[in-house]
Amino acid sequence: MTVSNSVQGSAGKAADRPSNNLLAHLSDNDFALLAPHLEDCQLSANENLYNSGDRIATVYFPCGSSLVSHLLVLEDGRAVETLLVGREGAAGQIMGPHPSRAYSTLAVKFGGAFVKVSAAALEKAKITSSSLREVFDREVECLLARVMQAAACNAVHSVEQRTAKWIIALTAVTADDEVRFTQEQLAAILGVNRSYAARVIQKFKADHILQTRRRAIQVLDPRRLQAKSCRCHELAEGFTQDVLAGRHPSELKRKRRRQLRSEI
Repeated sequence: MTVSNSVQGSAGKAADRPSNNLLAHLSDNDFALLAPHLEDCQLSANENLYNSGDRIATVYFPCGSSLVSHLLVLEDGRAVETLLVGREGAAGQIMGPHPSRAYSTLAVKFGGAFVKVSAAALEKAKITSSSLREVFDREVECLLARVMQAAACNAVHSVEQRTAKWIIALTAVTADDEVRFTQEQLAAILGVNRSYAARVIQKFKADHILQTRRRAIQVLDPRRLQAKSCRCHELAEGFTQDVLAGRHPSELKRKRRRQLRSEI
């Protein structure tokens, strides 16, 4: 279904746009370039958008609490989640004027509302408008920053810290203290076996920080969970907000980030 005429006709009003931060950061004129080509769609959890090696023909913008996972299959057959993309960005973002192919499998983790556009229409709009191209180039910069931050986090932070970080990130996406999320899925994000992830969750349960039910994790004490977490998600989110807004971090923010990095 094509994006409604009311949205197309009020391209300058961010509140009338799809609930995706990347689209919200477009100028009125740039959003008007894309609006005729945007289509609403509803996607279900576990639905594959692309398999590794597929040609990317469509770019998806998660809206609201929708979430897309990048999965890499290792030599032993395990699938490891390397990146989660929510309403802050786009899934299947093309990196240049030539057709791109997916390096990882892209699958819907949390189903819901999405907006999609053909890669060809998006590339044509980027050629037409240098400012629109700049916003999407910034998104690629943010994507790279999140990948680098995750690599550093995986190298130096404990499984307990990373577990707390991911649960906080997922509750932020859903705006709910309960996330429909299994320990198997958590193990895939952490890159550990299920029994290891289960032991960490059991420890958090014993400390009355979390409770679990079938296929869901609920946060009972957000403040204590935050205390258990590293600050990698906070760093990446802050960088994304600054870059998409087209501003460099202030000296105060740089000082804060240096403080946060000292905790790594």
